[in-house]
Amino acid sequence: MSQNDDVRFTSSSIKLPLFSPPLDHHTPKNPFFTNLHLINQNPILQTLSKFSLPKFHQNFNPQNAILQFLKKPRNINLFNWNLRKIPLLCSASMALTQNNPDDLPGSTQLSGPGPKMGSGNEERVLISEVLVRNKDGEELELKDLESEALNALKACRPNSALTVREVQEDVHRIIDSGYFCSCMPVAVDTRDGIRLVFQVEPNQEFHGLVCEGANVLPARFVEDSFRDGCGKIVNIKRIDEIISSINGWYMERGLFGAVSSVEMLSGGMIRLGVSEAEVNNIAIRFLDKTGEPTVGKTRPETILRQLTTKKGQVYSMLQGKRDVDTVLAMGIMEDVSIIPQPAGDTGKVDLIMNVVERKSGGGISAGGGISSGITNGPLAGLIGSCAIYHKNLFGRNQKLNLSLERGQIDSLFRINYTDPWIEGDDKRTSRSIMIQNSRTPGTLVHNQPDGSLTIGRVTAGIEYSRPFKPKWNGTAGIIFQRAGARDDKGNPIIRDYYSSPLTASGNTHDDMLLAKLETVYTGSGDPGSSVFVFNMEQGLPVWSEWLGFNRVNARARKGVVFGPIRLLGSFSGGHVVGNFPPHEAFAIGGTNSVRGYEEGAVGSGRSYVVGCGEISFPLMGPLEGAVFADYGTDLGSGPSVPGDPAGPRRKPGSGYGCGVGIRVDSPLGPLRLEYAFNDQRTGRFHFGVGLRN
Repeated sequence: MSQNDDVRFTSSSIKLPLFSPPLDHHTPKNPFFTNLHLINQNPILQTLSKFSLPKFHQNFNPQNAILQFLKKPRNINLFNWNLRKIPLLCSASMALTQNNPDDLPGSTQLSGPGPKMGSGNEERVLISEVLVRNKDGEELELKDLESEALNALKACRPNSALTVREVQEDVHRIIDSGYFCSCMPVAVDTRDGIRLVFQVEPNQEFHGLVCEGANVLPARFVEDSFRDGCGKIVNIKRIDEIISSINGWYMERGLFGAVSSVEMLSGGMIRLGVSEAEVNNIAIRFLDKTGEPTVGKTRPETILRQLTTKKGQVYSMLQGKRDVDTVLAMGIMEDVSIIPQPAGDTGKVDLIMNVVERKSGGGISAGGGISSGITNGPLAGLIGSCAIYHKNLFGRNQKLNLSLERGQIDSLFRINYTDPWIEGDDKRTSRSIMIQNSRTPGTLVHNQPDGSLTIGRVTAGIEYSRPFKPKWNGTAGIIFQRAGARDDKGNPIIRDYYSSPLTASGNTHDDMLLAKLETVYTGSGDPGSSVFVFNMEQGLPVWSEWLGFNRVNARARKGVVFGPIRLLGSFSGGHVVGNFPPHEAFAIGGTNSVRGYEEGAVGSGRSYVVGCGEISFPLMGPLEGAVFADYGTDLGSGPSVPGDPAGPRRKPGSGYGCGVGIRVDSPLGPLRLEYAFNDQRTGRFHFGVGLRN
């Protein structure tokens, strides 16, 4: 956790000058804490060796470990006595024996001559009067303090018979009121009987504070805690509350810090010592599944650079938990935990991160999916896939993936290399290099009544990504693409069934060099949380036949929860300027667009806007129900697409749909089964995986 910006640290102690005596003890004349300074010291913390932290990826309460830290006895020297316990910060003394002749005349032992009453072994003395005086036997200047002392008494009342134990208990009650540093009961023999006088010494008035060792504790927090006490008698109970409040501030943030000492100085100054355990060193220890040390394949620096906890910071358990989650998210560790240990007598803490690597960094996987571009056939849209991958090349967490997907029409072969953090970069920049050969259905834009049509693409490119704000990520890249259309026999074609062109150049394929910029905002990551994506691609006509165009696309999603009900709104839109391939037009309609329509059946435009509103609610177990409504339009841009593919196919250009659905969570994301009616009074089932794009 970073140091607070509200405090300027110095290398030596700085104390407040004494305040001018206030006109009123309850309303200070001078402003409080106008010159508050904190100084940086390093008190020794030895508690960490007595306990170890649980593994962070398991359920735990960080406050429990912090509480163990706070249970360490602290040096409280508020009135020049070394005490080990709070809130008893001052001393009480009793004098029940004969005083010197110079003291109050007529003073006598409480157990001496006078009226006595006994019960068992305890003798009682009849008290005629009870008074509170200062240590010189004079009346207190502050009547409020006298009232506080008298109100604290329980047994000692006029005309009552008291034992020594009862008097002693009332002495402790006066001390426990928090306003007095000493109390001495004196019995005085008078004409009317024995007078019991409690000679008290009030605490000093509070006029300033010196706070030592607080690096991350905000000065404003300390200032506000002591503000009300300026110019008033120090109350030990209130000091104890402030100490608990400061310790609670550290606990709430999972920080290893606590008040370690309190001392009352001359002139009404209080010195407050704070202990904060700074991180001295961080080490990586590789373990096998049995917990024994082993040799790791991953370079330690690859793990260390993932941590936000750094040397010199006050150790935060909550920050440590986030670091553990980050290391686990690398995908190459099976188990991760952090163990803090005291760094000798330095008052700092050493962190040992125990990691258990996965058995193998590579392997072979297989799976399946659904294509949104195929709507007919017994196995419509089903895709099978397999991949060979390695997640930890050279021990640097670099990833290599070779994948193959094959469906009824779809096919994809892809080689992808990713370095999630380029070595030597301090901005967490990642790099991805990709080569792929794909074939996808062309029915979204160019639906052929006489057979299928596919779009083949050969693509190669490099992209760089980095986070530039919390929850914000940016990507820039350069991509080369060659794309063209083929019939159901695999032969290149340049016109569709309606004689509309299938390429922008008039050749069997289009070549384009695309510069890509993208920014992404991601909220909490929970289903329905806020998401915003803005993407722009610029075609660079390096050669005369290469296409030059600009395409922008944006989508946003926002969820709001009302008890068990969740409202979800989503929006997407885009526009293309320039000479672009007609098969790259925005297709409107389908499972992730306007439900109730077939894929791309609403329109194929140069521009588009799609909006969706949805209400979901729990049904039973993992099942959820949903009610939704969608609307989409090409904004009248269909005829401006080269060849106007939407016109001959009589796409309306705009439409809406509404319906109901059920959802169930799965490892792949929410599985969606939905039924929707469109504005043309036809209905359709939709099946999807994951949230809407």
